[in-house]
Amino acid sequence: MPIVARMEELPNLGKKLVSVAGQEILLVNLKGTIYAVENECPHQGAPMTGALLKDTYLACPRHGYRFELKDGSCKEHPEFTLKTWPVRVENNEIIVDVA
Repeated sequence: MPIVARMEELPNLGKKLVSVAGQEILLVNLKGTIYAVENECPHQGAPMTGALLKDTYLACPRHGYRFELKDGSCKEHPEFTLKTWPVRVENNEIIVDVA
């Protein structure tokens, strides 16, 4: 599993775009918990780098669809799910399991 970033590169409530195995993955730091989600909104493909981080979700910058960070679910539009990947932090290094 690749090391994709270091904790100091991702401040609290911050986002960082990384490329892993040819996929754009957005890392999000929510109060010390790191999440990894796809960088493309499943609704119409807007880049999630511009998404608003609020409470436990990301709101798409284009239409405001709200995706839960923990599982990518969207309560208002359950037919759309943002892809997520397992993350772990070891020795300040962020590791994403893309397998």
